[in-house]
Amino acid sequence: MTKEKLASAFAAVAEKDEKAFVAYIMAGDGGLSSLKEKILHLQEIGVTVVEIGIPFSDPVADGPVIQEAGQRALAQGVTLDKVLKELASFQNEVSIPLVVMTYLNPVYRYGLERFAEDCVKAGISGAIIPDVPLEEEDEIRDPMKRHSLALIRLVTLTSPESRIKNIAQDAEGFIYAVTVNGITGARTTFKENVPSYLKKIKELSPVPVLAGFGVSSSEQAAELGKHCDGVIVGSKIVELFHTGNQEAIREIIPKKAGQTVQAE
Repeated sequence: MTKEKLASAFAAVAEKDEKAFVAYIMAGDGGLSSLKEKILHLQEIGVTVVEIGIPFSDPVADGPVIQEAGQRALAQGVTLDKVLKELASFQNEVSIPLVVMTYLNPVYRYGLERFAEDCVKAGISGAIIPDVPLEEEDEIRDPMKRHSLALIRLVTLTSPESRIKNIAQDAEGFIYAVTVNGITGARTTFKENVPSYLKKIKELSPVPVLAGFGVSSSEQAAELGKHCDGVIVGSKIVELFHTGNQEAIREIIPKKAGQTVQAE
């Protein structure tokens, strides 16, 4: 249940000439007991990876939909410790890779080594920690490396090529290519330079490049996927689970590269 599982999942998708689809959910939104049901549903409809958000009081990268989901989870007493224990309780039923998305403060308070150890017990393959810049990641990267967990790096639209090269060097799991200047949340359009931005990262990256932030339909996913290895969808999926319309999630997933299905 380590970063090799991520590599295998992406390789399997590429072999079928398809694009990876990463689905984000907020752990504990709707109750921690719903986490298993959500992950197994996403697994059943064919997502490549599930990204599990850890609720946090100051989620600087998250838009209103995910912020509100985090507040609902926090109101029910959901913590990093409880999420990892819940995941560990059913990890043998999960065949697709899982990654956690959290901020540094909960991890630091939890204990860096303990965090890495418990991620392995929970069937986690890697972590996204958006408030840890490249220059400050060694402290968390070392325990994760010891446990063969991927520390997934982010690239933004404002990153110059020299920084993209530094981020891509020794990248693990996949690179999270942020496609908007701002927080998460559905967008109707993307900047004109997004395709060339994604292509540039792909040229420099030794691992798959996935586009995230703002993706909410199969058309957007397919269009962005032409320029990278897949997409990450968060706010739309969080919204559909919250409204009890999770069956519509499968309609966001493009079936093959360049082929779309009708979006919800």
